[in-house]
Amino acid sequence: MKRNNQSSVSEFLLLGLPIWPEDQGIYYALFLVMYLTTVLGNLLIILLIRLDSHLHTPMYFFLSHLSFTDISFSSVTAPKMLMNMQTESQSISYAGCISQVYFFLMLGCLDSLLLTSMAYDRYVAICHPLHYTTIMNWSLCLLLVIISWVLSSANALLHTLLLAHLSFCGDNTLPHFFCDLSTLLKLSTSDTTINELFIFTVGVVVITLPFICILVSYGHIGATVLRVPSTKGICKALSTCSSHLSVVSLYYGTIIGLYFFPSSNNTNEKDVIVAILYTQVTSMLNPFIYSLRNQDIKSALGKILNNGIFHCDGHCFPL
Repeated sequence: MKRNNQSSVSEFLLLGLPIWPEDQGIYYALFLVMYLTTVLGNLLIILLIRLDSHLHTPMYFFLSHLSFTDISFSSVTAPKMLMNMQTESQSISYAGCISQVYFFLMLGCLDSLLLTSMAYDRYVAICHPLHYTTIMNWSLCLLLVIISWVLSSANALLHTLLLAHLSFCGDNTLPHFFCDLSTLLKLSTSDTTINELFIFTVGVVVITLPFICILVSYGHIGATVLRVPSTKGICKALSTCSSHLSVVSLYYGTIIGLYFFPSSNNTNEKDVIVAILYTQVTSMLNPFIYSLRNQDIKSALGKILNNGIFHCDGHCFPL
């Protein structure tokens, strides 16, 4: 079936995870639990921020957007992977594959930019506490989120348009559990030089530069903390940043492991495993990191439970 984009492929076959067929049921249950935990955990974070007025601050404004992004990011790949595992089907339509690439790139980039905005918020809170409310006003917070969405959408759109002009003739088998851009480029029969150049150029802008900004922010934070004379002040500053720093380390650690230390073309199992880490595990762990290491979130949860938002007497009904 010829397409306007010169592609003769109407669908792709996803080989999925490198597991034995007899272990399929166990891994299906495991990833289903992980996906449900991701959705429910991040929804809980959003709900707590929405209900507790003490959490209506720039930091938690960004966190609520990050939680929504994590739900969406995980949902781009997990439902299709689970459906393929359950039905033992490997196919994904050409349009579905291109759409998956777009949303995967857009939400992955959005994660990076939101983490950068949160790092700037922490920098202002610790290095310029007296001017925090003036600098981090709601107009700036909203502007940072809008810019993040616009840049992420534009980045993903350009990647997708370049991908849509490639030809895929003959082999349509992807050794992955989702439509990964780099895997698709290897499968294409067209010249992918422009695509690879664009990946490198845009990667510097949307991944490397935000990471450098985060490092610079924490460099200033570290210098400020070291000048704090009291141990109590240091502990307070560290508790403010520890959750965000943990998420940043987890997010960028997996990306560096995948893209800066790539495996050879003949051994793609490592790529699939690392992809599982940053598409499923990271999004699942974020709510736990913020709830277990953040006193404000724990206090909000305790307050909601103690105030009887839900009344249980055999059955639970909203009051």
